[in-house]
Amino acid sequence: MPLADVDLVPRAVLPIATDYAHGQLLDWHEHRRAQFLYGATGVMIVETGDGTWTVPTERAVLIPGGTRHRVRMLGVSTCSLYVEPAAVPWWPRACTVADVTPLLRELLLAAADFKADYDLAGREGAIAALVLHEIAALTPLPLHVALPALPELAELCRDYLAGPDARLTNRDWARRLAMSERSLSRRVRAELGISPDAWRTRARLLAAVPLLHEQTITQVASGLGYSSPASFTAAFSRAFGVPPSVLARSAATVRAARHRPAS
Repeated sequence: MPLADVDLVPRAVLPIATDYAHGQLLDWHEHRRAQFLYGATGVMIVETGDGTWTVPTERAVLIPGGTRHRVRMLGVSTCSLYVEPAAVPWWPRACTVADVTPLLRELLLAAADFKADYDLAGREGAIAALVLHEIAALTPLPLHVALPALPELAELCRDYLAGPDARLTNRDWARRLAMSERSLSRRVRAELGISPDAWRTRARLLAAVPLLHEQTITQVASGLGYSSPASFTAAFSRAFGVPPSVLARSAATVRAARHRPAS
C-alpha cells in the first residue's frame, strides 16, 4: 500500500509494512507525515543532509515530517507508522534511533494488518493511540554521525562511511581538499564539534553495526583495524552506550527465528 494512496485518510497513525531486497536503496525523498520506521529484521542506514543514522535489528528511527532523506535496506522487513505531525508535537526535530520495547513490538505487528480506514472506536483505534504513548517513552540510542555542511567535506565523509579505512589520516584528507591539516581540523571542529580523527573513529564504529549481523566480533574488530576484540568492544561501548555483543545477539536471535522449522 503506497503512502501516497492513503496519506490523506483521516487517521493520525497509518501503519504500512514492507519487505525490501538486500541492499535496496530508497533514494532521496520526504514525507508530509512524521515516520516511525521499525526494522523487524536486518539493518537500515538512514541519511539526511545533516548526518547518518544506523538502525540495527528490532530498533527504529523517528524521522520528522518534511525531512529529506534516503534509506539503504540491508535485509529488512519494516513496519512503518506515518503520523500526522499535529498528533505528535513532541516528535524529535532530527532523526533519532530508539530501542523498541517488547510491548511496542507486538503493537506494531498487530497494526501491520490494519486497513487504512481502521475503526477508531474499536480495538484498532486503541492500539494506534497506545502506540504513540509507547513511542513517546522510548530510549534514544546515539547510533549516528553528523555530516558537515561544506559540500566537499561532506562528500569526503560520505566516502569514508561507505568504506571506512583505519589507515587514512588527516594528511590524506587535507590533500584531497587542497588545504592544510590545521585548516582541515579547524573546519571539522567548527562544523561537527570534534576532530577529524574522532569523527573517523566514530564513523568506523558505526560501520560495525551491519557487519555484526554477518560476522563475529573478532572478525569485525580485525576488519576495522582494532588490535583485539577487547579494544573494539571498549571503543564501541564508549561511543554508543551498549557493547557490540548486544547487537550481535539480537541479530543472531532474528536469524535463528527466521530459520526455525515450522511446527
